[in-house]
Amino acid sequence: MPNDTAPLRHPAPSNADLAGPQPTPVLPLSDTVLDGIAAQLAVGATVIGIGESTRFSRETFGVRDQLFRRLVRDHGFRALAVQDSAGAAAALDAYVGGGGGSAASALDGAWRPWRTEEMATALEWIRAFNRDHADDPVRIFGVKPVEAAPADYDAVLAHVRASAPERLAQLAAHLDPIRTAHTIDEHVQRARGVHPGRPFAEHARDALALVESLPDANADAADVVARMRLIVEFHEHSVAGRGSFAGDAEVGADIVGDFQHATGLRTVYWDGIAHTSAAETVLGLAPERGPQTTAGTLLRQRYGAQYVSAAIGFHHGDLGVAVLPDPGADLVDAKLGATDLPAHWLDLRQDDVRGQWDGPAKARVISGVYTPDRDAAEHLAVASLAEAFDVLIHIREVTPVRWLP
Repeated sequence: MPNDTAPLRHPAPSNADLAGPQPTPVLPLSDTVLDGIAAQLAVGATVIGIGESTRFSRETFGVRDQLFRRLVRDHGFRALAVQDSAGAAAALDAYVGGGGGSAASALDGAWRPWRTEEMATALEWIRAFNRDHADDPVRIFGVKPVEAAPADYDAVLAHVRASAPERLAQLAAHLDPIRTAHTIDEHVQRARGVHPGRPFAEHARDALALVESLPDANADAADVVARMRLIVEFHEHSVAGRGSFAGDAEVGADIVGDFQHATGLRTVYWDGIAHTSAAETVLGLAPERGPQTTAGTLLRQRYGAQYVSAAIGFHHGDLGVAVLPDPGADLVDAKLGATDLPAHWLDLRQDDVRGQWDGPAKARVISGVYTPDRDAAEHLAVASLAEAFDVLIHIREVTPVRWLP
C-alpha cells in the first residue's frame, strides 16, 4: 500500500464520497478509502478483529459495518463473530439465512449494545447478500456458549404459576430484579448506582432451590430445573459474578478459532478493542490487575499474521450516554486528532508508519460504566501499539447510535 495512508496525507472526502441518505450518518471516510482499508486488512488474513473503542457511536459502527461489507463482497469473508451468546447469535444467523420476522425482532434476545437501528441495517444487508448468494452465504455466530435468555425466566415463572401458585410471589422476588441484567449488565448497574443491592447470583441460587423443592407434579419440571440452572450459571459467570472479565478471552478465542477451523470460512470478529487487541492490555480502570490476555492475543498466537487487528477510535463527541471531551494529551487519540480531517487511518505494518507511531500507548475506551469524572482513567494501555493493532482508524467527531424500541 502506498505511504499516503499516513494521517495528514489523506484528502478530506468530497461530497460525492459521502455515503447514505439521512438519517443514516454521513460516514467520515470516502468509499475509495474504505475500499483501500478493506483491501489491506484482507491481505493474507483468515480472521480479522475489528474493534471499536466504544459501542455507542454511529460513526464507529458505520465504518466497521462498511468494512465488513467490503470484506464480504470483495474479499470472500463469509463469517461474522459477535460478542454474544450462541443462542442469541443463532437467532441472527437464522434471520440473515432467510428466516421469518424482522431484523429488529431477531435482535430481541441479543446483548443490549447490538439492539440498535445500525445493527438492524447491517443484518438486513447480510440477509440481502445471502439471498443473492444462496450457495455461498455469510454465517453469524456468538463468541460465548449458550446462556440463559429472558424466555427462560418466563418459562420458570409460568411453571410455578401453574404448579405452585402460592410460591409464585417468592420466586418472582428473586427473578424480577435479576432478569434486568439482560438489559443492563449487573456490573454496569453497580457502576451507575442503580443496582438493587443483593448479588444476582445469590438470588438465582435461592430461586433454583425453590424450584427444586417443588413436588415433581408436572412433566415439564425437569426442563424448568434445567432452565433455572442455566439462569444460575449466567449470573455466576457474569462479570459481576466473577468480579472480572477473566476467562472470557480463552472461551471467545477458542470459539472463533474452532468455528473457523471447522467451516474453513474467513471470519470477521466484532468486539471492543480491549478484546480484539492482538497484545495484552492494561485497563486504566483496573491497573492493579496488570496485563490482561485478550481474545485477540490468543488468536494472534493461533493464526500468527493471519489474524489481523484493526481498531476504530475517536476524538470527541456526543455518545448519548455522555458528551465526551477532547482526549487527554497522553492518549494516542489526542495525537491522532491533531489533524482537522473528519477521519483518517494508519497501517502500522508499513515500516515508515510503524517507526513514527509504535511504542507504549494508551487508547481511549468508553464502555457502559463510563462516567465523566474519571475520564482520565477510561483507557487501555499496551506495551506496543503496533503489536496490538495492525490498523488504526480515527474518527474526529461522533454521534450516538439509535436504540431500537
